[in-house]
Amino acid sequence: MKEWRSGSEEEEGEEEEEEEEDSTPLLRGQDEGLGNIQQYPKEKVPVCCSARYNLAVMALFGFFMLYALRVNLSVALVDMINSTSSTRENTSAEVCPEHTLSPVVPHNSKGKKYDWDADTQGWILGSFFYGYILTQIPGGYIAGKIGGKLLLGFGIFGTAVFTLLTPIAADLGPGYLIAVRALEGLGEGVTFPAMHAMWSCWAPPLERSRLLSLSYAGAQLGTVVSLPVSGLICYYMDWVYVFYIFGAFGVLWFIMWLLLVSDTPQLHRSISDCEREYILSTLENQLSKEKSVPVWSIVKSVPLWAIIVAHFSYNWTFYTLLTLLPTYMKDILRFNAQENGFLSALPYFGCWVCMNVTGLVADYMREKLNYSTVAVRKIFNTLGMIGPAGFLLAAGYTGCNYKLAVVFLTLSTTLGGLSVSGYSINHLDIAPSFAGLLLGITNTFGTIPGMVGPVIAKSLTHENTVEQWQIVFYIAAAINVFGAIVFAVFASGTVQDWAVDKKTTQED
Repeated sequence: MKEWRSGSEEEEGEEEEEEEEDSTPLLRGQDEGLGNIQQYPKEKVPVCCSARYNLAVMALFGFFMLYALRVNLSVALVDMINSTSSTRENTSAEVCPEHTLSPVVPHNSKGKKYDWDADTQGWILGSFFYGYILTQIPGGYIAGKIGGKLLLGFGIFGTAVFTLLTPIAADLGPGYLIAVRALEGLGEGVTFPAMHAMWSCWAPPLERSRLLSLSYAGAQLGTVVSLPVSGLICYYMDWVYVFYIFGAFGVLWFIMWLLLVSDTPQLHRSISDCEREYILSTLENQLSKEKSVPVWSIVKSVPLWAIIVAHFSYNWTFYTLLTLLPTYMKDILRFNAQENGFLSALPYFGCWVCMNVTGLVADYMREKLNYSTVAVRKIFNTLGMIGPAGFLLAAGYTGCNYKLAVVFLTLSTTLGGLSVSGYSINHLDIAPSFAGLLLGITNTFGTIPGMVGPVIAKSLTHENTVEQWQIVFYIAAAINVFGAIVFAVFASGTVQDWAVDKKTTQED
């Protein structure tokens, strides 16, 4: 059987299999009774206004809201803490001189303040992940059975509702706030597995990198917007409005999601016949019709364990910076609250840009330059984990050079965007039919850093000295390098035998 590849001439199927072991069924379908290949040129399935790219844009806004709802507490918490308390004064350390990049505007101090020590703050920041870890695997399993649309929609809707309740919970005490954040995590835990399950039905193999990068880049964009906007709201208004405003937008997005997207191309009301056939033909030989989950095969899968290790390692650095960067900016680099949100968001803006560019480049390498799937995944994953580790270590040795520190932290997080075309979408390469479940499994392990990372970092930085933060950065960098090595050695780009029907595998 021959394979059709955009931008290249048809080659003999046998020669293709010999040259590239990890090749996967791409753009092919069959005329009934004829057995010949149907070709769907890209001219017939335009990108503009297509259903699959509309889904990517709606997903982008969904993950925008997801991370806006998740990270706003990191900024608000800085304003919620009573800075005049004795415990807070002891943690200020005054390692670096206070400075400002812009004129200082009088700060609105009407919001309530709480005397929570560093350990309590660490538990508050980490509590989200105690709920988040519980719904990853169930979310992936359910999405594979019933589809991801409602699961993802209600996951974000639930998070928005609990965000609206956050000020009340904080006023009742840290225990209530921890409980509300854990409930938010329960809702968000199903979202990434649900989206992966949807993309297994929507994303043509040669468009996976760009479609998934576009949709998941919403997480970075949400961080970019949420951090500075939360800082402005805290500065000029009151920290409670951080939760009211973002919570309300989350509810609005949920309504739009229900109206505009569908679980599969077959169920979409306005998709063109040509686009539907194009998508279905590219995925025809990659999806399994088996209802049972091959549990033992999944457990034994070495390529899956490579993704697990990479996911865990990358998230350690990502979550450490995501939850504690505003604190580092204030207590070590001594930026005022007005600047904190903007500078904390800068690294994630770089990551957002990197993710979108990387998706296009990765697909170009596969489609035009004939790089194998596994080679593309390993190249981008290695660059996306080794690079951030190096710049994170460098940031710890900048001392009070705040400009250089911001540059290194920005480069560290920016380069992390490369790994989205590495481990992050590799689930769809090795098992499209079970992509949601596999992401649930890997993200379960990937959630552990979010649970323990902030607590460990807070426990190591009681005096907030540069040396203590260097230890935090050393740990994150070492874990990142380890994950990069494991993925580079054991990752695969082939659809695994246990992930497709035996009959289909024999035909191919």
